[in-house]
Amino acid sequence: MNQALTQIPSIPLHIAGKHHASTSTEWRDVVNPATQEIVARVPFSTPDEVNLAVATAKEAFKTWRSTPLAARMRIMLKYQHLIRENIGALAELITREHGKTLPDAEGEVMRGLEVVEHACSIATLQLGEIAENAATGVDVYNIYQPLGVGAGITAFNFPVMLPCFMFPIAIACGNTFVLKPSEQDPSSTMYLVELMYQAGLPAGVLNVVHGGADVVNMLCDHPDIKAVSFIGSTHVGTHVYRRASESGKRAQSMMGAKNHCVVLADANKEQAINNLIGAAFGAAGQRCMANSVVVLVGEARTWLPEIVARSQALKVGPGSDRDADLGPMVSKAAMQRAEKLIQAGVDEGAQLLLDGRGLKVAGYEGGNFMGPTIFSKVAASNSVYTQEIFGPAMCVVETDTLDQAIAFINANPNGNGTSIFTSSGWAGRKFQHEIDVGQVGINVAIPVPVAYFSFTGSRASKLGDLGPNGKQALYFWTQTKTVTARWFAPDDGGSGVNTTISMK
Repeated sequence: MNQALTQIPSIPLHIAGKHHASTSTEWRDVVNPATQEIVARVPFSTPDEVNLAVATAKEAFKTWRSTPLAARMRIMLKYQHLIRENIGALAELITREHGKTLPDAEGEVMRGLEVVEHACSIATLQLGEIAENAATGVDVYNIYQPLGVGAGITAFNFPVMLPCFMFPIAIACGNTFVLKPSEQDPSSTMYLVELMYQAGLPAGVLNVVHGGADVVNMLCDHPDIKAVSFIGSTHVGTHVYRRASESGKRAQSMMGAKNHCVVLADANKEQAINNLIGAAFGAAGQRCMANSVVVLVGEARTWLPEIVARSQALKVGPGSDRDADLGPMVSKAAMQRAEKLIQAGVDEGAQLLLDGRGLKVAGYEGGNFMGPTIFSKVAASNSVYTQEIFGPAMCVVETDTLDQAIAFINANPNGNGTSIFTSSGWAGRKFQHEIDVGQVGINVAIPVPVAYFSFTGSRASKLGDLGPNGKQALYFWTQTKTVTARWFAPDDGGSGVNTTISMK
C-alpha cells in the first residue's frame, strides 16, 4: 500500500461490540468536500463480513429480546446523555465529510437526539392492550414483541439523524441491528455507534457494515434479517423495498421529493421570505425535506425580486466557517449533476434569475461550491421541476389563487412535505385539508415533526405503510401478537362439546 495511504484513517466495521478490520480489497476515499482532502478510507464489506455481522446480531437477539424494558430504557437514558455531551464532536465529523455548516450539523445532531429521547420512553411505548372478560372467562390481549434482526440503510445527507431514525427505537424494542451507513460520510455514524456501546449496550446488538449495491442486496436477501428500513433516493429505495419484500421481509423506504412552499400575500413577509430561503438553500439544498419549489399566489408574486436579492446575499463557504450560510455540496459528482439539471432548465425555457454555478471560494478553490440558484417561469414539464436537483436551486411558480396552487401541488407525484405561509386560519385549514401530501407545515418551512410523531411522507416519496419515528416506528419494529386466554378451575368438567365458532 502507498505510504501516504497508510497515514489516512481506515474506517472499521463494527461487529460484536468492537471494531473489526475489513479484509476487503475494495475501498473508497472519504473526501472533505470543501478541500478535496482525503480524510478517511472506507471498505466495501465482503460477503463473509456481512454474514458475520448478521450472525452476530442473530445470536445477540437470543438474550437481548428478554432484557427487561427498564434495563433497555436505562441504556437509552445513558445514550442520550452521551450524545448531548458529544454534540460538538459529532457536528465536526459531519461538517468535515458532508460539508454542511457547523450550526446546521449541530442542529442535525439535536434532531437525532430527539429520537433517542423518545426511545427512552420504551417502557411505556411497548405496553400492550387487554380486554378482560371479552367472553365468559376469556381475556384477549395484545403484546408487542421484537422481530429479530433489523437492518438500516441510510443516505449521506444526514449521517447522524437518519441512523437515529432507525436503530435506537428498533433496539429499544428488543431487536438487534445491522446498519449500513453512507460510504460518503461514515465517521459521524461510527462515532454514534461507539457512544451506543459506551452507554452499556451488550456486544452484538448493534453492528455496522459498509459498502455499495452488493452489500445492500445482501441485507435485502439475507434470510435472518426480518425488517429493512431505507432512507435515500427514489431509485435505490424502490429497489430496496421490492427486493426486501420479495424476500419476505417487512420494509419501509423514505425516498425522493419535490416539496412546495405556498406563499400568500397576507403572510408575514419577513418571516415567510427568510424561512423559504432557509428551507430551499440550507445544507446546500441536500435535504429530502428542502422546500425547493416556491408557489407565489396573487400579489405575493411581487415579492420575487426581494427573494432573489436576499438569496444572492447568502454567504457560501466551508462548513467550518460559522458565518457561512451554505457549505459545499457533498461531492463533485453531486455538483455536476445539479449543474447539468440547471442547464437543462435554461435550455427548456425556464428563466434563470440567479445562477450559482461556477462559484469559487477564496482559499477553497477546489471545493464543491454552488451558490443559490433561482428559476422563475417554471413549467411542470421542466426537468428542474420533474427531477429532484438536490442542490441549492429554487423553482418559483406563480398562481392566481390558492385553489390553483393546491391543484398544482397535488398533480406532482411526490408527497414528502409541503408548507403554506399565511395569516389566515381559513386558508391554513383549507390547505391542510385539501393538500395530498403526508407532511404539512403551516408557517413552518420544513415540516419534519418532532420525534414522538411519525415521519409521514406519502405517495411516490414513500413505500411501506409505516414510517420512522412515533407510534409507526414501534409498530414497524415489533410483531403484534394477540392472545386469547381462558383458564378453567381444576374441577370444571365443562358442558360438553361445542362445535360453534362462538365463545361461551
